[in-house]
Amino acid sequence: MSTQVTQRSAPLWFIDGLAHVHVSGEETDGRYAVLEILVPEGDMPPLHVHHEEDEVFHIVDGEVTFFLPGRQLSLTAGETFRAPQGVPHTYRVESPSARWLVVCAPARFDAFVRAVSDPAPTEEMPPRGRPLDPELLAVEGARVGIELLGPPGALPEDES
Repeated sequence: MSTQVTQRSAPLWFIDGLAHVHVSGEETDGRYAVLEILVPEGDMPPLHVHHEEDEVFHIVDGEVTFFLPGRQLSLTAGETFRAPQGVPHTYRVESPSARWLVVCAPARFDAFVRAVSDPAPTEEMPPRGRPLDPELLAVEGARVGIELLGPPGALPEDES
């Protein structure tokens, strides 16, 4: 069995945040990927569902509220949450910023992040209000089994 220590990956401007792909699907034969994401207060991605992977969030700094059908939960540093495949979800950052590790299995999300991100010139978050291409997000998301269900701010419907 070989082991490998990887250098910190080049920073990416991913939507309104700063992302690092620490372990890519290419390195694990697609079994899993590990990313680190730093986002500003109020960050809330489009409501979406991962049809082909589970997503595990481990909060390193800050406070994040996760929204699922009929449920919401607030996580702070040291807490972990699993968004199972097939369950619509989104989140909102409640603190001035939040940083987390996300582990996806099998690896799909890392390819999405790379496809829709720009290389970051520094280790700082991108300027707020950068123009985004919703069509690019939808096309690249669909390519890896992520379906956008609503715009930022939309919440999952209660399943009852």
